[in-house]
Amino acid sequence: MQPPVTIIMGSCADLDHCQQIAAALRDLGIDSQMRIGSAHKTPEHLLTILAACESDPRPRVYITVAGRSNALSGFVDAQVTAPVIACPPPSDRFGGADLFSSIRMPGGVAPALVLEPSGAALFAAKILALSNPSIRERIAALQDANRQKIITDDEAAQHGK
Repeated sequence: MQPPVTIIMGSCADLDHCQQIAAALRDLGIDSQMRIGSAHKTPEHLLTILAACESDPRPRVYITVAGRSNALSGFVDAQVTAPVIACPPPSDRFGGADLFSSIRMPGGVAPALVLEPSGAALFAAKILALSNPSIRERIAALQDANRQKIITDDEAAQHGK
C-alpha cells in the first residue's frame, strides 16, 4: 500500500526541501514517500508513479516540489483526482518571478500553493484529517502547543526574560 502523502520533486536538487516536508509529516504521524519525476524530462515516468499511487483507493495528497518553471504541479494535478499542494523551493535567483509559474495555472488545473514546507505538511494533514480522527487529534494537539508557546513567550516578555 502507498503512504497517504506522496512528495514528488522535479530533481534531486529539491531533496532538502522535500526532507523538511517529510519530517513535518512524520511529526504529525503521517507516512510519506518521496519520488523524483519531471513533467518536462520524464513525463512517462511521472505517469507511472502517479498510476501506482492512484491504484491505492485510500485518501491521499500529493505535494509537488519544483523550482523555476513549475510544470510539475500542474501536470500532477491534471492527472489525479486527489488534492495537490505545490511547495516550490525558495529561490532568489529570479527575484521571485519563478513563483508565477506556481501561482497561475490553466483552467481545470488547481493545485494549492503553500511556500513553507511545514505549512504544506500541515495542509496535507488537514486534508487527510477530514476522514481520519486520529490525524485531527494530532493537529489539535499541535495547535494547542503553538498557542501555549505564544502565551509562555508573552509571559517571559513581560518579565524581561
